[in-house]
Amino acid sequence: MLWFADLAAAVDGAKPHVINDSKTPSGRVHVGALRGVLLHDAIFRALKSRGVAVRYLFGVDDYDPLDEIPAGQDAHFEVHLGKPLCDVPPPPGSQATDMAEHFIGEFFDIFAELGVEAERYRMRDHYRAGRMNESIDRILAGADVVRKVYKDVSGSVKSERWHPFNAICEKCGRIGTTEVVAYDGKEIEYFCRPAMMKWGKDRFVRGCEHHGKVSPFDGRGKLPWKLEWVAKWRLLGVTIEGAGKDHTTKGGARDVAGACLQALFAEEAPLNVPYEFFLAKGKKMSSSKGVGSWARDMADFLAPEVLRYLVLRTQPQTPVDFPLEPDPPPPAKPTRSVLAEEFIVKLFNDFDRAKRRVYTDPKIRDDEKELFHLCELHHPEDFFEASFQLVLTFVQMPHVDLFAEMAKRKGSPLTDLERERLTQRAHSARFWLDNFAKDDEKVHLQETLPARAAELGAAQRGFLLRLAVAVKGSEWNEAALQAAVFDTARRTPIAQASAFQAIYRVFLDRPQGPPAGALMAVLPPDFVLKRLVELPGDEAAFWKETATTRAQVEAALEKEKAKIAGVTATLVNAEHEDRAEIEVTHADGKVHVHRVIGDEARETVEKVGLSIYRSM
Repeated sequence: MLWFADLAAAVDGAKPHVINDSKTPSGRVHVGALRGVLLHDAIFRALKSRGVAVRYLFGVDDYDPLDEIPAGQDAHFEVHLGKPLCDVPPPPGSQATDMAEHFIGEFFDIFAELGVEAERYRMRDHYRAGRMNESIDRILAGADVVRKVYKDVSGSVKSERWHPFNAICEKCGRIGTTEVVAYDGKEIEYFCRPAMMKWGKDRFVRGCEHHGKVSPFDGRGKLPWKLEWVAKWRLLGVTIEGAGKDHTTKGGARDVAGACLQALFAEEAPLNVPYEFFLAKGKKMSSSKGVGSWARDMADFLAPEVLRYLVLRTQPQTPVDFPLEPDPPPPAKPTRSVLAEEFIVKLFNDFDRAKRRVYTDPKIRDDEKELFHLCELHHPEDFFEASFQLVLTFVQMPHVDLFAEMAKRKGSPLTDLERERLTQRAHSARFWLDNFAKDDEKVHLQETLPARAAELGAAQRGFLLRLAVAVKGSEWNEAALQAAVFDTARRTPIAQASAFQAIYRVFLDRPQGPPAGALMAVLPPDFVLKRLVELPGDEAAFWKETATTRAQVEAALEKEKAKIAGVTATLVNAEHEDRAEIEVTHADGKVHVHRVIGDEARETVEKVGLSIYRSM
């Protein structure tokens, strides 16, 4: 079964469950952060659909200190380093109350678009309302136990004075620079250190060196995040919470938190669902470094069902690597990246294929159906879906009426839903072109034969010339033209990939493109016919490049023997050499051609002419 079905089957469905996830809003959220959000949402929906009582919570870790600055915004944020995120003012021009709300607001907008219905909470509220007090007291009182767990589980040695808490400095308001050295059951003693909190590779956030005592309760400080995890699990009754790869290694944060929960409270840690990162060309995405695509950009680009599919189709412990290629950023702006076109087109094609299987394949597994319905939340019914690759091509051709062309392919008028989805795909295509695509990834119909067409080989040139003859008498629609392309490729003979590359090169000056039949169908017939014969061919070079040997012909005929309906062998006495053309018709009506030149040509014709193949 797929991962979510396996997990749902393993969970005790007789008791209620609470799923938890959270995010530290220290900058714009990159698309990688959506993996945890959607994995937990899939678990929530899988359990709920099986009748399990379950809640999905999502927390804003806004009491964390500001320890990194969003790319390009040093001037505004540097002075606030070390303060709780909820106490840091938002960027200039923002309507939000603080930095945390500014950045999490954009992220929560995406939740609604993706159908994520998590119950939201903010850590500032839990701390300030005193809900964390009991756990804070137990953890501080058990500081010696925590120090032992750190040493035994992760090898981290803490001094005897170290206490697992960070006070908010009464003088400078920083939380990341304070060190708690004692707890008497009512108050903590702390120092605001000048070189405790690192920033960047070799810089420190300078604490004000204040020394004081304060109650640790009611929001006057926070637990280190590993211990905050423990307190949240207890407070919220969490039973399931996954974590990224960096937290789930042996002796890592998850192990430390689980061991502390057991040692201090004799409770078991929630079920873990470890998951790998989204990667940007093999690198972990980072909001502060501008590496990767922002979640907002990706949600603007991909339709909700396709973005959900991108995340949920992959096993959690398998990384998803976006083939991102950073471009030099404009001044004072984060790096923008481009996605490889092939990756995006394949993603849409894979989603469409999954949809077709749900509605047409009687052998499809239940968990595969469930995957589709975990992705397609808004319209879980069958309807015509336009090919994204075609949409991407046609929106770049001003003379093409996109909706009319897709209605032709459907064979009837588009419904309101189909028009809505086509509009979404057209938006995705234009967003790609405007924000991600390099110039050589864009479609430019070539008004004249491109110079690079001269690089095409003799077989490709011969294919184009023969295709012109084939399509001249063809019906001018996608199906007929596409059939002519495949038939001509078999008759040339030439590999299908090489044949399509020749078409894309002469029309678009690119090595790839949409289905060739679809491309030609939206172009004027006279233009297509003129372009196909515009590149001169060399018949002798063509025969040399497409020829095979007598032995290879005989082997092919023997291999396909059961499929063959008839064979015609023709000998041509050319000026300098004999040429044999072996035309093989299969039972399905498709014709395959073999060519032989030189001394073997006559022998091949005689051999085939005397063989059993002629009478089949």
